[in-house]
Amino acid sequence: MEKDLQDSRKSYDKDALLESNLNRNPFETFGEWFQQAENDDAVEEPNAMSVSTIGGDGFPKTRIVLLKEIANDTFLFYTNYTSEKAVAIEAHPQICIHFFWPSLERQVIIKANVKKVPAEKSAAYFNSRPRGSQLGAWASHQSDVIISREELDDQLKAIEKQFEGKDVPLPEFWGGYSCSPVSFEFWQGRPNRMHDRILYLQNNNSWEFKRLQP
Repeated sequence: MEKDLQDSRKSYDKDALLESNLNRNPFETFGEWFQQAENDDAVEEPNAMSVSTIGGDGFPKTRIVLLKEIANDTFLFYTNYTSEKAVAIEAHPQICIHFFWPSLERQVIIKANVKKVPAEKSAAYFNSRPRGSQLGAWASHQSDVIISREELDDQLKAIEKQFEGKDVPLPEFWGGYSCSPVSFEFWQGRPNRMHDRILYLQNNNSWEFKRLQP
């Protein structure tokens, strides 16, 4: 495939990010931006975020997961604890989270330390999921190679039969991660590629921010 994208561009002019309007706490700034993303009909999944990890091969890998909670200055998401991302987190419990809301011309980049949440927390969330999602968590050996889609469907059918007429319990290999940010970068598109970039860094128990050149 060959494609020339040199002339593919747009002008960013919807908003500005100025120090005079910033909160001292980045969670407050994030909360305002997230609320605006939720209120924007053009944003289908405001809680969709990319999570980047470093794998055993030394390469970074990024995938989209869904933010499920913001609590006690942490971001929570859930996954299979035997997956490729979980294995990477076990070896390197530092990740990068990225939110991109194109219609608002905004990005947020967060570096965070990660740890598993208590099993009781994972169970409470798992029990709130639709039954189909619960069964899917049991059926899929996430990140493992599989011969065909038919084999995957057969795994799901076997799990459906196993739990027929029963509540679906939390798998011991499935649960949540709590991400504690050490930095936030808020990016607002501006005309002529002179974008606003504000970096918050944690300093002991407080936060300080500085402007970065675009």
